[in-house]
Amino acid sequence: MAKLYFSYAAMNAGKSTLLLQAAYNYRERGMRVLLFTCAAYAGGQPGVISSRLGISEAAELYDDDDDLYVRIHDYALESKIDCVFLDEVQCLTREHVWQLARVADRLNIPVMCYGLRTDFLGRPFPGAVELLALADTLREIRTICWCGGKATMVVRRDESGRVQTDGNTVAPEKADYVSLCRKHWEEAFGRWPVKGP
Repeated sequence: MAKLYFSYAAMNAGKSTLLLQAAYNYRERGMRVLLFTCAAYAGGQPGVISSRLGISEAAELYDDDDDLYVRIHDYALESKIDCVFLDEVQCLTREHVWQLARVADRLNIPVMCYGLRTDFLGRPFPGAVELLALADTLREIRTICWCGGKATMVVRRDESGRVQTDGNTVAPEKADYVSLCRKHWEEAFGRWPVKGP
């Protein structure tokens, strides 16, 4: 039985590198894979999954209106698919996650999702919440804060280096993100970001 996997981390933990490495391993064994990434980050350009290490690969784009189950099903009618990989899954909708679960359950194709769990404001992405609930296998990819502790949060800085405390959580433009542990994220944010009742 195929599974739905969710590998998550803060920024700069190597999620895309691991995705590209896993896809390469499948292909090296003569298997067919599909790669997808979020259209919101493509800026009208063709889809590409790229790593800070300098490796990249073309990918299909998905957006809010796509039915990923139908798209993957249609590809599977052409030729057997051995695995589906998705990058930037923080862009997924709740419906997308259910569609991907159906790919694993009904088409018997493993689905590997890589992305962020929370935004720069410390709030969970809706797709990540659904993946945390539905994924068969969860994997945390670790990175470190400047203090050496485990980084689980991220701040976004503007051109002058100030930490941003509002704005679009899916920004297509390249921004300056810094991964931090929870303690240093709260200190960088300058206030506790969640208001109580």
